[in-house]
Amino acid sequence: MNAIEHVGRYAELMSGVFSKPDRWKISFQQYIKEVYKSGVDSLGITIIISIFIGAVITLQMVLNTENPLLPKYTTGLVTRDTLLLEFSSTILCLILAGKVGSNIASEIGTMRITEQIDALKIMGVNAPNYLILPKIVAFCTIIPILVIFSMFMGILGGYIITYTGVISPSQYVLGIQYAFVPYYVVYSLIKSVVFGFIISSVSSYYGYFAYGGALDVGKASTNAVVKSSIIILLFNVLLTNLLLM
Repeated sequence: MNAIEHVGRYAELMSGVFSKPDRWKISFQQYIKEVYKSGVDSLGITIIISIFIGAVITLQMVLNTENPLLPKYTTGLVTRDTLLLEFSSTILCLILAGKVGSNIASEIGTMRITEQIDALKIMGVNAPNYLILPKIVAFCTIIPILVIFSMFMGILGGYIITYTGVISPSQYVLGIQYAFVPYYVVYSLIKSVVFGFIISSVSSYYGYFAYGGALDVGKASTNAVVKSSIIILLFNVLLTNLLLM
C-alpha cells in the first residue's frame, strides 16, 4: 500500500472517529481511563528523563562554553531555552511515541485480531469513535501537563547539578530569569498538542488495521512508533516556521 492510500484510509478512519458519540457517559468514562493510562502512567518517566536531561545540558554548556567573553549566566539561559523550545515538547513526544504510541497500537491491534472490533460493529457500535476518540482526546489534553512538568523538572535538574561546583547556583538562576520570553512556553504547548494528536491517531490507525496474528500486532506497534516519530519531526519543522519565524 502506497502513501496516498494510507492517507486516504487514515482520513476515512478519522471521519468515523470524530462523529457524535452514541453514549456520552460511556465515552467520558473511557476518557478518564485513557487519561490515567496515557498521562498519569507517563508522569514518572517524564520526570526522570527531564531531570537528567536538564542536568546533562547544564554540564555540557559549562564544559563547552569556557570562554571569558561569555558571561556565566549563559549556561542557565541556554539550558532554559533548549528545554522550552525543543526538549520538553519535541524530544519528550518522541519518547512518549515509543511508550504511549506502541501501547495504543498493540491494544487496538489485539482487539482487531481477536475480532472484538468486528463484534462491536455487529452490535451497531461505531467502533472507531468508541475506541479511538477517548484515546486521542485524553492524550491531547494530558500532554501539555506532561510538557509543563518536563520544563520544570529539567530546569530543576540543571539547578541541582550546579551544587557539584560546575557553576554557581546564583549564576544559573540569573540565566534562567534573563531575557525570558513567555511565548516560548505557549509555542511549546501548541506543538505538544499537535504531536499528541499525531501519536494517538497514527498509532490508533496502525492498530485498527492490523490483520493476522500476534506477530502482526508487533509489526503494527513498530510501524506506529516509526511513522509517528517521522511525522512529528516533519511537523516540528513546519510549526517552527509558522510560530517562530
